[in-house]
Amino acid sequence: MLDFFISPAMAQDAGAAGGGIAQIVMLVGFVAIFYFLLWRPQAKRAKQHKQLIASLSKGDEVVIGGGMLGRITKVSDDSEFLTMEIAEGTEISVQKAAVAQVLPKGTIKSI
Repeated sequence: MLDFFISPAMAQDAGAAGGGIAQIVMLVGFVAIFYFLLWRPQAKRAKQHKQLIASLSKGDEVVIGGGMLGRITKVSDDSEFLTMEIAEGTEISVQKAAVAQVLPKGTIKSI
């Protein structure tokens, strides 16, 4: 009668050890998915944006985050800001980080 109760207890103990390994494998799988689908692409975009900001120069035609289009008239290396001409005679100061895209030369005239 006692053998009847001992046998299932041993079987449950062996199953729990196998379940622990499965949980570790699942955790590693979730970390890998998180890395390849979220973190790595975001780091790549951040690196590209940093290179874009570093390459800004006077005369570049850019679009800032809010959708405003203009030509850069002044860029200072020591400051986080640049001056952008959005219309003839109208200049604004914007943060360099706000620049979303550099456009090909002549884009403003074609609009």
